[in-house]
Amino acid sequence: MKFKPVISFAVASAAVLGATTAAQAFDGQQYSRDAKISLEQARQTALKELPGATIIDQELEHEKGGSGLRYSFDLKVGQGKREIGVDAVTGKLLENSVEGPNAD
Repeated sequence: MKFKPVISFAVASAAVLGATTAAQAFDGQQYSRDAKISLEQARQTALKELPGATIIDQELEHEKGGSGLRYSFDLKVGQGKREIGVDAVTGKLLENSVEGPNAD
C-alpha cells in the first residue's frame, strides 16, 4: 500500500512532462496564432522547393522580410544544408540559401 502514492506521483509526473514536450513541437510555436498558414503547409512549400531534401530543423520566428513572421526550415540536401524561409501569413517563399562554412 505504501507504493500507491509513489506510483501515482510517477504517473502524474510522466503525464505532465509528456504534455509539456508535445506543447512545444517546434521553436516559436507561441507565434502560431498569428500565422495564417499551418506548419504543415509551410513544410510542403519547403519540400516542394527542394525535392528529396529532409527537414532537420524548423521554427516560427519574427524576422525582417515579407509579413515579418516566417517559418524557417533547415534542410539536408545531399552533403549540404540549405535554409528555406516561408512567409507565415502569405505562404510565399522568402528565402532559399546555402548554409555552412562554404555558403559564400
